[in-house]
Amino acid sequence: MCGRYASARKKHELLEEFQVEQDPEPDKELGPDYNVAPTKNVYAVLSRVPKDAERAVRQLRVVKWGLVPAWAKDPSIGSRLINARAETLAEKPSFRQAFAKRRCLLPADGYFEWMPVEGEKKKQPYFIHPADGGVLAMAGLYEFWKDPSRDDDDPLKWLVTCTVITTNAEDQLGRIHDRMPMMIDKDHWAEWLDPKLTDTEQAGRLLVPAEPGRLTAYPVSTDVNNVRNNGPDLIKPLPDEEETALFKGVRSPVSGHPVRKAMQPFTRCHR
Repeated sequence: MCGRYASARKKHELLEEFQVEQDPEPDKELGPDYNVAPTKNVYAVLSRVPKDAERAVRQLRVVKWGLVPAWAKDPSIGSRLINARAETLAEKPSFRQAFAKRRCLLPADGYFEWMPVEGEKKKQPYFIHPADGGVLAMAGLYEFWKDPSRDDDDPLKWLVTCTVITTNAEDQLGRIHDRMPMMIDKDHWAEWLDPKLTDTEQAGRLLVPAEPGRLTAYPVSTDVNNVRNNGPDLIKPLPDEEETALFKGVRSPVSGHPVRKAMQPFTRCHR
């Protein structure tokens, strides 16, 4: 976790939502993606101080998911660095420099997790998203990697990549998976993005897991299992009859009644 998420908001919506001051690539826009997977291009909100400027400017950039440290010899390392554990950001060589200087926000509508189905070998995907329908601002880090095989004037000389910071999941969501993306509250966006904040201890205080109830979840189609599938149907709740069949025979240990609601079967899930 986090290994798959949905990001379908239009560029102009993100520019407004995150109060972006500069769009470095005004002619480039990503299409709606309901099945964002590692190595794909994604939007990242970050703040950088332009050359000869006095203050940082908030930008919306297109970056590749899977962090490639500046010291990496090969960009393929990025496929193994899609997540960064909040507990060890200041210690891991792959993340500590970015944590001190290159923090970002990764906009999402929600993310997917898979929970084992009791008594079966398969896993059921869930879509987890803000209960109020708002944007999920996932905490992230970004890096610049210089390709030594390309000329200095090659537009592909620099590769910009990112990783999603994760934390322990709160109790209810932890029954699906024990990790979840770290959210940054809107009141702390400016401080989190501030490149002048290089004290990792101070930056670490901004990493506060979402309070119970901030996120909600429901089962979705297993079509999301295949990264080739895409579209809004992937985040639609299962029809009642499919959900009933999924949890057929599962009863609450408290009431003894059949389980049907998306969140109820968690009482029977053991990790």
